[in-house]
Amino acid sequence: MADESDTDPAPKRRRPGRAAGSGGVAAAVVLTVVTGAMDAISFLALGGVFTSVMTANLSLLGMSTASMDATLARDTAVAMAGYVVGALLSGRIVRGPRPAWRARCALTVELLALGGLWAAWAATGGHPSGGRQLGLLAVAALAMGGQSGLVRAVGPPGFSTTYLTGVLTGLLVDAARSGTVGRLSMALLGALVVGAAAGGLLVAHAARAAPALPTGLVALVLLASLTSLARDAEGRLWPHAE
Repeated sequence: MADESDTDPAPKRRRPGRAAGSGGVAAAVVLTVVTGAMDAISFLALGGVFTSVMTANLSLLGMSTASMDATLARDTAVAMAGYVVGALLSGRIVRGPRPAWRARCALTVELLALGGLWAAWAATGGHPSGGRQLGLLAVAALAMGGQSGLVRAVGPPGFSTTYLTGVLTGLLVDAARSGTVGRLSMALLGALVVGAAAGGLLVAHAARAAPALPTGLVALVLLASLTSLARDAEGRLWPHAE
């Protein structure tokens, strides 16, 4: 008789990257739309770099060195610096007791950053340049770093709403090994594409209002976190480990 571990691959084991409850899934998807929108806005209008994908920015930094492109190197460095500050700040905010309250504080910081970005962006008519462009890039990266730090600190192991290469890899490996496809992983990847498409369309056709989309969505998640729907039976706020 075969050993149970050979025929049943630990079905009760917690799967990394899984947010518990429908409220958690919705919040994860919405924040991933925010990520896609902000990456599109930053890439198309803030220097051709990303605000959440730091591994891609590292590659851009290396390429800028090889091509002697000082502007690309500067923009990449600004984005990475903003991201680092945001992640460190968010990680510090969520550290300690009362995790639900601290998570809301971290979301509030992200919302304030995006709101300030939207105001400054609108003042330029949706076409920032020079020092304003660099400043907005730093603020956008800070907001995305803050979101990454929040989810990393209080979410399930391996879970993210900003850097999703691991999510895609996990989905493909699971499909190859067991023939199953994680619905949350599919939803997150789809949300990233939808957010990027929406952000790109706004930059192209309604530039002044482009940051309104990510700002409004973060505000929606923050407001939802105040309701009982965002908490589980033990009062824990999404995202959390099961």
